[in-house]
Amino acid sequence: MPNKIETSLSKLFENHRVVFWYDSKKELRNDFNSINIDGVNKEEINNNEFGLKYQILREKSDEKFLLYKEDAEPSDPIDNWLLDVQLAHHVYSADQQSIWLEELGLGPEYRELINTHSEFFKAVGRINKLKKILNENDTKYKVKLKMISVCANADEIALDSTLEYLLKECSEEKDEKINLIKRCQLFDFLFDQIYRHFQYQSNNPGIKDFCINLFDSSYKNNISEDSKLSLESSVFINRWKDSRSLEESFSKMSVFCAETLGIESDLNDRDDFTKLLDIDIFEIIDKKIISELVTKVVNRTITAGEVSKHIHKRAPKHYYIKYKSYYKAIESAAHLLLLIDNAKLKINSFSEGIELYSSKWFSIDQLYRKYIFHQQNSKNPSLMNDLTELVENFYSNKYLLELNNHWQSSINRINLWDDPAVSMQKNFFKDNVKPFLDRNKKIVVIISDAMRYEVGSELVKKINNSDRFSSTITPAVSMLPSYTQLGMAALLPNNDLEIANDTTGAVKVDGISSQGVKNRSKILNKLSEKKAECINAPEFLKMDKNQQREVFSKNEVLYIYHNLIDQVGDKRESEDRVFKASKEALEEIVQLVKALTNANASNLLITADHGFIYQNRELPESDFSSSKIDAENILYKNRRFVIGNNFSENESFKIFKSSNLGLLGGLDVAIPKSINRIRVKGSGSRFVHGGSSLQEIVIPIIKVNKSRTSDLSNVEIEVIKGPSNLTITTSQLSVVLYQIDAISDKTLARSLRVGIYTKDNKLISDSHDLQFDFDLDNPREREIPVRFILTREADNIGTQEVELRLEEKESGTNHYKTYKKVKYTLRKAFTTDFDL
Repeated sequence: MPNKIETSLSKLFENHRVVFWYDSKKELRNDFNSINIDGVNKEEINNNEFGLKYQILREKSDEKFLLYKEDAEPSDPIDNWLLDVQLAHHVYSADQQSIWLEELGLGPEYRELINTHSEFFKAVGRINKLKKILNENDTKYKVKLKMISVCANADEIALDSTLEYLLKECSEEKDEKINLIKRCQLFDFLFDQIYRHFQYQSNNPGIKDFCINLFDSSYKNNISEDSKLSLESSVFINRWKDSRSLEESFSKMSVFCAETLGIESDLNDRDDFTKLLDIDIFEIIDKKIISELVTKVVNRTITAGEVSKHIHKRAPKHYYIKYKSYYKAIESAAHLLLLIDNAKLKINSFSEGIELYSSKWFSIDQLYRKYIFHQQNSKNPSLMNDLTELVENFYSNKYLLELNNHWQSSINRINLWDDPAVSMQKNFFKDNVKPFLDRNKKIVVIISDAMRYEVGSELVKKINNSDRFSSTITPAVSMLPSYTQLGMAALLPNNDLEIANDTTGAVKVDGISSQGVKNRSKILNKLSEKKAECINAPEFLKMDKNQQREVFSKNEVLYIYHNLIDQVGDKRESEDRVFKASKEALEEIVQLVKALTNANASNLLITADHGFIYQNRELPESDFSSSKIDAENILYKNRRFVIGNNFSENESFKIFKSSNLGLLGGLDVAIPKSINRIRVKGSGSRFVHGGSSLQEIVIPIIKVNKSRTSDLSNVEIEVIKGPSNLTITTSQLSVVLYQIDAISDKTLARSLRVGIYTKDNKLISDSHDLQFDFDLDNPREREIPVRFILTREADNIGTQEVELRLEEKESGTNHYKTYKKVKYTLRKAFTTDFDL
């Protein structure tokens, strides 16, 4: 295998015919003797200059020569008899520095750089890395930048990238890379560059000290206080923060610097938390904002709109994802309190109660569900104890109890559980399913156990947010008692419904038991007079696509039973997870809808057997009926109803005969008034159904269709404010981005990455990730002001055209495409802003 000298010489002979080699230290003879290069004559200079000259110039004028002299080159040119030949060809130096120069393809003018930083070149790996990134026109300055990049093992040849990897090492409490830079005599050069870019200087410079100054200056820049470093420190820290591969190191150093700089103490002295909304370099800032928002919502000193606006501003920030549950809980609470404050809960009639609940009041139950869900998901729910207490008091006392007390007055005035102005569950098949069959159209019905109206309303939004899907929702009134056996039976085709005269609570449809999917399939086939089948959702979802198509194709009517909410909520040990189950149910039903449409189903109905009441905190004694219900015979007892014969009159209960409820048989049903529960040993009490509250008896009927053409679009964004003459003359650029329309079911949010670029795609400013998801009617509330800080590179490129680019990510990739761009002229008028 050829050695380095032979390799180096071989490269020289690619361009030179004659190479002189002076061994001034008389230590390389063995190397000379070992060299064997094809087509090269090896000759030693030893008082034979004229003979060599004759060979080179006459005898072998087309051949190559390596001329070795075991001595230094003659100091006086007069003594060098081969000087004319030497000047016409090449002199090889075989010292280590020369070998490195040759290997890197650098000229003799780099010898001093090699000598100064010789430690760097002692590792073959570093030489090879440097060799790969060197260009023939690199200056000494550029070569040194690349050398520190190699030392830091950075992934880009730039100071920013080098610093990011040195800071990563610092976060790991290691020092190998920075020590290597010191050994290679590049430490002073590194910190000269840091000074040029960031104005950092210190009597004892170091990466950790620089990092502290970096965080301190970025923090002060954001709160408009004097800082030690240039504005470019903010650009750098944002780039570091947003790097996926370096995010962990940023977080570690952020915590360290926050403690070192006493940020918590500083934040405690700041009254106006809104001035912190744009700062996301310290995690503790999110804690401060959350604490302030909680306090203000509890004290009722902030509007729901302001809460949403502040949280929206935090949404694109670094730590938002970690604290998303807190923010979402606070926002839900603020809007829930607002709705309860403004709710006029008066009800004049049965039908009016259903209409008002399904058009307005259900949103309060939805916001309560979302508050509890996010509060439970937060890592420290106790942080919101005061807010939770307020929400619970408002929801339970000012809304749930008050609403259903008014509603109870309407129920007290009726004897028959029916109203021609509302859709009744018993008529579901006749009113909703049969019309499809009459037109010889297939129909699929999904019945989700305990999917109350507010959950159904959210399901409609989720379906409508899916491309080519549309859905509508209308309210219906469930059977009473509002429990599973009766609700499921009523959704089948029926002429007569009857609760069994035993302790099971089972229900017969036209004399046939409705327990289980086999019996329900029998009822469907008999009473619909069509080929029909009932199946459980998990069984259908486990099938492959061909099996799902087969099930659908062989039936005119398909009933699919989905049970996740009731399954979790109806158990004492898991009832506190019912809102989590509600979210999972929504996702599963959307999955089911898409599976069905892929199986060629085009007509889908989604409904529920009943709703539910849920209060998350332990219930006070006042929520339980203190009155004992007496009857000749009690067959079935639930927390919200009792089935038996001949109940005694009781002011705490509303008593219905079977015939008043549209049922056969001689049984009676007693329902506790309003939201009162009956104590039942061994069962939970926070999740209940079976009674006549609006939350229990208003169920959704959702119609789903799928079109053939795409019907989704994203909101459009415009740049509406900026420099009037489209010229950038300072180190900052402020613009306002405007979301043209509010988001809706079919007009979705848009996420953008925004920055200033040169024509050759070089980013010369900080970059902002922005979310445009405003659902507000006021156009002024759909504006996002953005300030860009230009990098030092912008100062170096002179006057040229640049672009403010709005980019969005290609779905399912990490690639960004340009959504819109605005062209500006950049002029070099702002160099003094950097104060270099």
